[in-house]
Amino acid sequence: MQTQELDQLIAILRSLTNLPEDEAIKATNLFQTYHLKRGEFFARAGDVPKTIGFVLSGILRLYYVDCEGTEYTKSFCAENSFVAAYSALLLKQPSRLFIQALEDAKLLVADYSAYRSLCENDACWQALNCKIAEILFIKKEKRESALLLDDAKTRYLSFQAEYPDLETRLKQHHIASYLGITPVTLSRIRSQLKSP
Repeated sequence: MQTQELDQLIAILRSLTNLPEDEAIKATNLFQTYHLKRGEFFARAGDVPKTIGFVLSGILRLYYVDCEGTEYTKSFCAENSFVAAYSALLLKQPSRLFIQALEDAKLLVADYSAYRSLCENDACWQALNCKIAEILFIKKEKRESALLLDDAKTRYLSFQAEYPDLETRLKQHHIASYLGITPVTLSRIRSQLKSP
C-alpha cells in the first residue's frame, strides 16, 4: 500500500484526535486498499456488514429501496470520509442500506472486529470513536430536521453547503432523491436561483 494513502488516513484521524505514532502504525496495518468500479457495491441491503471504509477517492451513495423499488438517498460519502452501514455493523444485523460507488472509487477497508480490538487498547481510539459518533449524530439530526422543517429550496441550499464539490459530480436524480423531491422540482429550484 502506498504511503500517501496511509498518510491521507492518518491525517484525517489526527484531525479528530491526538493519535500517537505507535497507534498510527497499528491503524495502517489494519487497512487494505480496496477498489470499486462505478456501480459496484460496498454494502448491500440484506447482508450483515463486517467492514468499515475510508474513502480515498470517488463518491459513494448510501440509500434505501422500498418494496415498490423507489430509492431514497440517505447521504453521500466522498474523499476523506468514513463509510459503513453503521447500525447494522454495530448490531451485527442485516443492513437495510445499499452503499454504491457513483464513480470509480478507492478506499482503505478494515475488518470491523479487528478495528474494535484495536480500540480496546488505547484511550485515543475511544476518543476517536466518540468524535466520529458525534459527527454522525450531528449530521443525522441536521438531515432529519431539514426534511421535517425546511422547504425544498432551503434543503437544496443546505446540500450545496454540505457537499460543495459534489454537485457537478452527481446525477440530478441522485441529488433530487437526497432532497426528497423530484428531478423536475430540482430543475425549477435551480432555475429560480439563477434568475436575477
